[in-house]
Amino acid sequence: MSTTFDERERAFENKFAHDQEMQFKAIARRNKLLGLWAAGLLGLSGEAANEYAMSVVQADFEEVGEEDVFRKLKADLGDRVSEAEIRRQMVELRAVAKEQVMNEA
Repeated sequence: MSTTFDERERAFENKFAHDQEMQFKAIARRNKLLGLWAAGLLGLSGEAANEYAMSVVQADFEEVGEEDVFRKLKADLGDRVSEAEIRRQMVELRAVAKEQVMNEA
């Protein structure tokens, strides 16, 4: 027999799983947007830009957190932009990505 407590617990677990999935999607989207931004700075377009963006998404699987993505962008972009500008784009595009993912849900 299911109790109210069991139902609440199940609802909480479902919400947690959904929130985690949305966060993962937003971070992956942010990384793709960062990749496209960086691709533009590197003079890439079309399929080359998309491939580069996917390499930025893949870089995020190297370690927990976003420093792996930052290091990739910094190494690839060199002196084209400052570290502060990369970090600013990471913050701004995270908000854009979150909004996009929420609107698709």
